[in-house]
Parts: sequence; structure tokens; C-alpha cells
Amino acid sequence: MFERNIQNELKKWVLSYPRKPLVIRGARQVGKTTAINQFSTQFKQYIYLNLELPEDRAPFEQFKNLETLLQAIFFLKNKRIDTKSETLLFIDEIQEVPQAIHVLRYFYEQEPTIPVIAAGSMLETLFDKSISFPVGRVDYKVLRPVSFPEFLSATGETTALEQLTKLPIASFAHSKLLSLFRTYALIGGMPEVVSHYAQHKDLVALAPIYDSLIASYMDDAEKYATNQSQLQVIRHVIRASYPHAGKRIKFQGFGNSNYKSKEVGEALRTLQKALLIHLIYPDTGYVLPLIPDQKKSPRLHVLDSGLLNYFVGIQKEILSSENLNGVYQGTLIEHLVGQELLAIQFNALSTLHFWVKEKKQSLAEIDYLLPFDSQLIPIEVKAGSEGTLKSLHLFMDEVPHTMAVRFFAGEMSISKITTPKGKSFHLLNLPYYLVSQVEHYLTWFSHEIMNTK
Repeated sequence: MFERNIQNELKKWVLSYPRKPLVIRGARQVGKTTAINQFSTQFKQYIYLNLELPEDRAPFEQFKNLETLLQAIFFLKNKRIDTKSETLLFIDEIQEVPQAIHVLRYFYEQEPTIPVIAAGSMLETLFDKSISFPVGRVDYKVLRPVSFPEFLSATGETTALEQLTKLPIASFAHSKLLSLFRTYALIGGMPEVVSHYAQHKDLVALAPIYDSLIASYMDDAEKYATNQSQLQVIRHVIRASYPHAGKRIKFQGFGNSNYKSKEVGEALRTLQKALLIHLIYPDTGYVLPLIPDQKKSPRLHVLDSGLLNYFVGIQKEILSSENLNGVYQGTLIEHLVGQELLAIQFNALSTLHFWVKEKKQSLAEIDYLLPFDSQLIPIEVKAGSEGTLKSLHLFMDEVPHTMAVRFFAGEMSISKITTPKGKSFHLLNLPYYLVSQVEHYLTWFSHEIMNTK
């Protein structure tokens, strides 16, 4: 077991006022239950309910009022009800009893002193239109695969983690952190994989775990689908998503199939609700607010880069590569940067953004956009020289600021660049392993620019 960064979010939640029941979202196998079990050590009592178990389900199925429900729960779990405000109540797999979802509102309205957390692996996909969460009476957080800082913590690389969070990064730490990041890029962020690697340091032994994870997601298709026809489409889309990860896609005939756009679209949106994939539609503007263009082709991201590497068979390529930008035509590192950007966000509406400018004869594209200090900061993931960033030059000519970021394999530096149209801007060049620290670096970067004026 290793600590996840969502622990800090949980600590803030438990001290918030008014405190609402908290719903933890996340794909299956990302460590939701483990994270809450770890958090429970801060409480005098802990009650864990798994509503897949008949005995844990019964009090909710027989619900008449909250007082009776609490008495039944504390009695069945042999806990003292007179210390209920010091008891963490965790309702896992809550989707198994729709009535339990409605009960969350009563915890907020009648027993707000009891800290209540709910989670479930199939929350969004199993509900019909008559079942919904009590609006305004619950909060949400999202747990995603393990980030690079969490990977360092899990593998006992405490000094590397310490250096990672120092700003600016020390030059002597670069080589080791880049090497560790390559290992992280190889195995990905699924907690079971990271935990096994941390204990055994055996890359070959990870194959059965990847296989089992992907097989379990395929099996889950039966729970997502409403009929046999949709089941086949969802299974196809799961398989086809890995080779298309990090790329813009068309729904019609997705994955060399005969499936129609509507069928594929429904399957992809179902998997997105389960947080197994992300469909990211491009932005075309230069200032906030971000308004993705739903008429354009989306870019597809899968849950975890480690699963992607295993499925498409590029693990050996990663091991032998000096520069991750050369692996899989640069798709892997671009995808992993997106995964890292998501991993540091815990809000339910958090997502990724990228920018395009499409003309008949040309396409300009920025890998990611990051809102910062009321501005849209462009992020490029490139190995080339600064002068080859043509899309970045086009974007910077139009925005009302002078900050841009590039992630690459080199050491941190700041460059001053002039576009062909004559606008000067500052480019913060950061090594790949600093994606998780980008917001801290942007604050530092903006101060550095101010000091040079």
C-alpha cells in the first residue's frame, strides 16, 4: 500500500463546512477503496459497507428513516453510535442499491456531523433516468491512475521525490529523474501494476496483470450494454481504443469496423462515463472561456498509458529509447503528459483541452491548453528545436500574453522567441517528469518574466 495524493483532498473535505457526503468517482481498479481505507485511520471508528454483500445491503433496502438506518448499521458492524461524529462511514459499490443514493441527501440534511463517503465502479453506467444523485447535497472527487510523484513514493524513491518538488529543479537530479520517468512511462499508473513493480522490480511479471485488467474491462461491457448488439460494439470499441489512443478519431467505421457513427458514438460515450476513456474535443479560441467544438473530430485518450503500451506492444521500444518522443511516433509521451495533467486534478468536471486551427490546406494544433491566471497557456510536447514550433508561433501571435510551455527530454530552461510576425514570447522548457509540477512552475515562470522586464 502507498499513499495517494487524493488524501490531501479528503483532509480538506472532512474539515469543510457545510460538509456534504462525498462521492468518489473513478474507473475500476484505480484504487478508490484502498484510498478510503487509508484515510479511515484518522477516525476513531470506521464503518465499511460493500453493497454487493447482502448483509451490508439489507439496511438500505429496508430503509424507513435515517435514525433507524444508522442504528442498524452501527449495530451490525458492532460500533458505538454515541461517537458517530467521529466515525467515517464508507458506502462502497453504492450503485447496487439505488435507494442508498437517495439516502445521501438525508445524511446531509439530518446528520451532517457524520462524515460519509460513497463510491462505486459502475456509478454512471447503471443508472436510468429515474435514478440520480441528490443535486446540491453531495460533493464529488475523481481518482485517476497513479501520477509520477505517487510512483516515486510507491517505489521508495524518496530523495527523487524531494528533488522533484524543489523549484527550480537542481541540474544534478535531471538524469535520475528522467530515467525513473521512463520506467513510469513504461509501466503506467494502474495501482496493482505499480504496487507489484515496487515490491518485485520485475517488468516481465507485469504482463498477466495488464492482461487481467484489460480482460476485466471487456467483461464489464456486459454491465454497460443494454442489448447484445450494443455489447458487441462496446467490446470492439474497447479493443480499438488502445491503438487509436492519443489520436483524433472518426466515429464512422472506428477501428476498421462496419459500425455506424451513432453506434460507435454511443459506445464511446458509455466508456467515457465509466472513465475508461476521454473524448477531448478541440478548442479554437485564444481566450477563456474554453468552448470545445463538438462538430470537430475529438482526440481519444485511454485510462492508462501502461495499458496502452501493453496492448499495442511497444514496451521494448520504450526500454531501448533514449528519448520518449521517438516512441510510437511521439504518441506515447503526448498521451502520458495528458494523463499526468489529469492526475493532478480531482474535480468532477476536470478535463483536458487542446487547440486547432484548421484550413483546407493546413492544420495547426497545440497539444494542450492549460488555464492559468485567467490566460490560456499553450503546452507542446516536442523533441525538436524551438524554431520548428510553427503551431505555437501561430497561437502566440493571437493571445494577449507571452508565456508558453514545452515538455521535452532536456533540462529546464527559458527561451525568448520571436515569431515570424515579430511577436516575442517566453518559452518555458521543462523535462517530461515535471508535468505534475507545471502549475507551480508557471507561477515561478511568470515572476521570472516580470523580473526581467
